[in-house]
Amino acid sequence: MRDPVIDPVTDFEVPETWLKLTTDPEARSKVKSGRWVLLSDGQLLRRGLTTGSTAAAVCKGAVVSLLHPIDKIEVGTPAGIRVFLDVEARDGFCAARKDGGDHQFDITSGIEICARAEIADRTELLSGRGIGRISRSGLCASIGKAAISQSAHDQIMAAIDEGLKEAGLNEARVELSVPEGESIAQKTLNPDLGINGGISILGSTGFVEPWNDHLGESRALEIRSLDRVVVTTGRSGLKYSRMLFPDHQAVLVGSQLDRLEFRADQESVLCGLPALILRWGWPQLLEGSGYNTVAEMVERDPDHPRIDEALRRVREKLPRTRIVLLLKNGKIFRDLP
Repeated sequence: MRDPVIDPVTDFEVPETWLKLTTDPEARSKVKSGRWVLLSDGQLLRRGLTTGSTAAAVCKGAVVSLLHPIDKIEVGTPAGIRVFLDVEARDGFCAARKDGGDHQFDITSGIEICARAEIADRTELLSGRGIGRISRSGLCASIGKAAISQSAHDQIMAAIDEGLKEAGLNEARVELSVPEGESIAQKTLNPDLGINGGISILGSTGFVEPWNDHLGESRALEIRSLDRVVVTTGRSGLKYSRMLFPDHQAVLVGSQLDRLEFRADQESVLCGLPALILRWGWPQLLEGSGYNTVAEMVERDPDHPRIDEALRRVREKLPRTRIVLLLKNGKIFRDLP
């Protein structure tokens, strides 16, 4: 019997029946690399890289280029997988294009991310042009800070540290920028969320999950094939779902909640952070509430009646499914058996 093929990003064990359908002789090694996702029809889709991974690459590249020019750099990801990126780096300046992978709707795909490094008395990361600033609570950073999530920040600082070691330097000041960031951000939800002046630097795994219509069909098939399943909307939800429901198979579906359909005899759970789930249940949740984001409502008024109403509507859509809303630290915020 052949060794099982485990996707190292999601820990999903790919069924042998799916592997038998693919015509790519390297399918097993591709899935095991974390860079590819295999669908139920044997199709392979390539994962992209997050803004966090791209930012980490250019920051490290900028530091290394203080020693010599480079055109390729290796960085770690929060998922524990190392990746190589093409860069243009010379004399302390580095630029790279974000790889969107096989995601039809990644609005930041191909965007240029840059970094400039200089020797300094202490190592620090500065946020320059095209990186958004937080103006509301409940987002990826505190008010007034750059829109860089903690996982992306940790990834970038680890990359800078690697760059310093490779260049034989002690400390460096690195400024990160996104030249087209402000214009691209107008095509995202950032202005509505309270992130001004640019894009966000994010990435809980370091990878952008591929998406096309058939991936949704494949996920739906996977979900319905399991007797005990917990469906989640994001990487944080995936991590905590595995802890909370160890006897269930966890499946990441992102924002594609409209595709959810469970068998009547399944033990099914929908588990994740509140925003996507509540807005899916009641798209008008925030209208007239005085709040700009669901995260802000949950943080400031956790007993707000609109939260309960949105949950009631989620229950109407999934009458036999347990609904579990989580806080960012993994604590249960609401639990509807």
